[in-house]
Amino acid sequence: MFSKAVTISKFFINLRNKKIMSVLQNTIKCTSLFLVLTLIGCNQKPSETHLKLESNQAQLEANLLMYETVWDKVINGRQIALINSDSFDQNVTAVATSAGDIIGLENFKNYYNNYLTGFSDAEFTIIDAFGQGDKIVKHWNFKGTHDGDFFGVPATGKRVDVSGVTLVKMKSGKIFAEQDFMDLLDFYTQLGLM
Repeated sequence: MFSKAVTISKFFINLRNKKIMSVLQNTIKCTSLFLVLTLIGCNQKPSETHLKLESNQAQLEANLLMYETVWDKVINGRQIALINSDSFDQNVTAVATSAGDIIGLENFKNYYNNYLTGFSDAEFTIIDAFGQGDKIVKHWNFKGTHDGDFFGVPATGKRVDVSGVTLVKMKSGKIFAEQDFMDLLDFYTQLGLM
């Protein structure tokens, strides 16, 4: 009887060891499968869509950096000559200004030069700029004392502080079109014209 008990005990110990071994083997198989799938997933090349999104994001970031840098230098640095074919398309357009659309590099440069001649202490701040694809939205603030000719209006000596938004269209990494939105009534009132 003792020998039967030992045999039964050995049977259950063997059975338990087989179950433990089976669980260990299954765990090792699952872990191995997980590692193989992980390694395969890590070695896959990014999809075309993923690469295109990365490229678009990189282009947008480059456009934003160039855009903000150029306008800071043009207005705050008073470097109107930077409105050139390096950063602006030859057919750059200021859309729907009070004088109509301004088309072409020289006309665009002359248009914005009015801000430099009209406000010798002009301060231009880009509060925020963001975009998607070849489009940029810029929230800005312009301050200055009207101490020179501004689109034919003689100096009033008045200080202005206006904010607005500009919709920008880029083309091949260059500024192609801009459309400004601001409260012109407030601007003209600050100039003392209203």
